[in-house]
Amino acid sequence: MKIAVAGGTGTVGRLVVDRVRAAGHDPVVLSRAAGVDLRDRAATDRALAGVEALIDAASVGTTRAATSTEFFRAASGTLLAAARAAGVAHAVLLSIVGIDRNPNGYYAGKVVQEELFERGTVPWTILRATQFHEFAGQVASQARLGPLQLAPRARVQPVAAVEVAARLVALAVSGPQGRAADLAGPREERLERMIRAWVRRDGSRPPVIPVAIPGAQMRGMRAGLNLPTAGATLAGPTFDDWLAAHG
Repeated sequence: MKIAVAGGTGTVGRLVVDRVRAAGHDPVVLSRAAGVDLRDRAATDRALAGVEALIDAASVGTTRAATSTEFFRAASGTLLAAARAAGVAHAVLLSIVGIDRNPNGYYAGKVVQEELFERGTVPWTILRATQFHEFAGQVASQARLGPLQLAPRARVQPVAAVEVAARLVALAVSGPQGRAADLAGPREERLERMIRAWVRRDGSRPPVIPVAIPGAQMRGMRAGLNLPTAGATLAGPTFDDWLAAHG
């Protein structure tokens, strides 16, 4: 099966591409790094020629609702239109647990993206996953202040990106399901503890200061609005086990 992966060079996208190939399928990478801008209809049309299934794991680096919304409306709108024209039989979207309970910042764009898939004519499946274990390192790199390491407070239930990739590929080859069961890690964690463990994984001990980041999105995360609810699929490893293997 020929499976296109939008965002195929990102944190989870590259793992999806590896999983597609390992499963004996033919991956097609859609990303600017691979020469395909998702806003470019002609380039997207060419990339989707002969594609049977599509996995959308594309992202944009912003915390602004307007920027996120504009990106996903343009990129996913173009992608779905090209998929329809190419006769793609199934489109799978990677989304985030709790975006409808906490529709602020980046999540606002994901809400719009889900609506595009749900209203579109390409048969679809949406998988919502919690934050990845890699999230701790991403936040830590953005929250360094000189010698100090700030650690935003939040409640999360992180999952290994490789587990998300495996689930996306399994869904892609299984046919359209609508909303699939949410995917989360095995237990709730405190983001500030994860960041402390991340920055100290090499034996260094920089000062780590927990902080409450202002803004509606982070308030929602501190309140647990992005935690999984009953019925979610839980997949290991825990963050500590993952960090021990990847530190």
